[in-house]
Amino acid sequence: MTATRRGRPPAGPERRNALVQAAYRCLAEGGFERLRMRDVAAGVGIDHSSIHHHFPTKQDLVVAVVDYTTRQFWSTTPPDGGPVERLRHHLATLRQKIVDEPELHIVLRELDLRARRDPELLEIIAGREEGWRSSLRTLLTGAAAAGALAPGVDPATGAELVIATVKGASLASSRAGDVIELLDQLLIRA
Repeated sequence: MTATRRGRPPAGPERRNALVQAAYRCLAEGGFERLRMRDVAAGVGIDHSSIHHHFPTKQDLVVAVVDYTTRQFWSTTPPDGGPVERLRHHLATLRQKIVDEPELHIVLRELDLRARRDPELLEIIAGREEGWRSSLRTLLTGAAAAGALAPGVDPATGAELVIATVKGASLASSRAGDVIELLDQLLIRA
């Protein structure tokens, strides 16, 4: 990122990205209680009134953080290989992200909790998660067709189980590996 002589990012996409990063850090460190537009602006070194040029409302900033956090998962499923290998790789990558990037999951859980009280945010998050849900259903359907899915596991229900398990495991990162490994064993025939 190129900085101006005052040490703050230049106006435009770089500054917008820096504001999203600052909001992300606020959420990771103190949850929604510490997410204040003034603090986000100060974290980037700009006057608090300038943040509104990039994000007219706090909700707009929150949506940008949702987009940033969900983008971190776009490449967790490899494009090549069979459905079982791809699913196992996806689960292993998620397990590693929980361990290596706990702040990412703290922010995601904060957003999930906030969405329970904010219908607009709930709809936005559901829309972003639909891609994940669809990808999981496709992988599980492929595993079922290959005879590798555990008996009685419906791909749509299995996708919901994966999502719920990953979200829960991220709350107890010290046990995430064990929990996701168990999920692998429950879904896929050895």
